[in-house]
Order: sequence, then C-alpha cells, then structure tokens
Amino acid sequence: MPKGYIIGHITVNDPEGYKEYIEKDTPILLGLGAVPIVRGGQATVMEGEPQNRHVVFEFPSYQAALDAYNNPEYQEVMKIRHRTASSTIIVVEGV
Repeated sequence: MPKGYIIGHITVNDPEGYKEYIEKDTPILLGLGAVPIVRGGQATVMEGEPQNRHVVFEFPSYQAALDAYNNPEYQEVMKIRHRTASSTIIVVEGV
C-alpha cells in the first residue's frame, strides 16, 4: 500500500506565536502515525513563489494522512497556524 504524506509550504508571520503551533501539533501528528521527513531546514526555491518553511510528514497510507489532517484535535490546533502563518497544505499519495 502506498504511503501518504502531508506536505506544507509555510510563511511564518509571527515566529513566537508559531512556536505554540509546533509544540502542539507535533505530539498530535506523531500519535497519529506521522514520521517527520522534512521540518524546516535549508531550502532553495527553484520555481514558483517562495515560502520560508517546508514540512513533510509521512503516514502509513494516504487515508491515514487524510485522517490525521481531518482529526478534530489537529483541526483545533491548526487555528494557531492560521493566525501566525500563511500556508499551502497538501495531502498526497506516495508511489
């Protein structure tokens, strides 16, 4: 079965406030089976509009990634990200 991924391209507008999001979202996602693959780090935008932070979480399946994104506890914490950053979040099936 192909794995699933949550991929985020994020521009943090309030770094102090965003720290709260990271502190709260990490245990939720890990508890739902996430494996962090990319979490910040150096990046070079080769095409498209730049964002200043990139994240990739791997899940056992596409459905598990969708379920994690739609998890009520995560949805509540997501409100912190919406206040402190602009982002594009994608759920994708691997190969």
